[in-house]
Amino acid sequence: MRLPLFAATEPDQKSSGQQEYNRKAPVDTGTVMIIGSEIIFIESLPSTNTYASELILRERPREGTIIRAGYQSEGRGQPGNRWESEPGRNLLFTIILYPEMIRPDKQFLISMALSLGICDFLRPEAGPCHIKWPNDIYVKDHKIAGILIENSITGDYLTSSVAGIGLNVNQTLFYGIGEKPVSMTMLTKKSYDLVNCQLQIAEKLDRRYKQLLAGEFHEITAEYIASLYRYMQWYAFKDETGVFTGRIVSVTGHGLLVIENKAGKTRQYGFREVMFTT
Repeated sequence: MRLPLFAATEPDQKSSGQQEYNRKAPVDTGTVMIIGSEIIFIESLPSTNTYASELILRERPREGTIIRAGYQSEGRGQPGNRWESEPGRNLLFTIILYPEMIRPDKQFLISMALSLGICDFLRPEAGPCHIKWPNDIYVKDHKIAGILIENSITGDYLTSSVAGIGLNVNQTLFYGIGEKPVSMTMLTKKSYDLVNCQLQIAEKLDRRYKQLLAGEFHEITAEYIASLYRYMQWYAFKDETGVFTGRIVSVTGHGLLVIENKAGKTRQYGFREVMFTT
């Protein structure tokens, strides 16, 4: 089921998506949705990830429940970063998952699957997009979305995951420094209905999560690697030894980035152990 993404509003107006609460997502004929089976909208929250984590402790909602906020006063990106978003302009939501079939040492597969789902949603509107390792979504050289996943582990199992996603939709002015943000509206000059965008991105994420449940780990990994930002292209990087020229050649099963230098030697990097210099 595909709904129109566009709103009848101008880009500088608030989306009608701020009005829904506990909206049920549509279900494709013959299938049962996991991600998006229930969508809870709250006008303002400090953090959708924090709210989702507390909700799991209180009542363990059904898997795939989405907590969406019109605004986050303490929205978080990767450690040390904050997510900039004007009220009612963008999609700010967290997905509650219980991926008990994924071993803790394979937890990066969740990030891979969800990153691909966001790209599936964006490409028809925004054109080619790529995943800047580990889980930012870029259109050309501009960041349009980011993911923050927080997993709970008991023994050899992932008992729960809260996957926070921020997607720039209708915002046109950004004041932060660092990453060069862009939104769907900035790329297409259209204004988008946030409710319909939420339902459709949930469908794309659901399909990717079901691919994970089906054990298609190799397929997910291969597609994630092929979708990496600047994959197999020579660029300047910086690590603790200084600046070097290298190219991204792979990502390990544990989520480490593999970069080859001009001498043909490869090295694996964890998060924040290496950075692009341009």
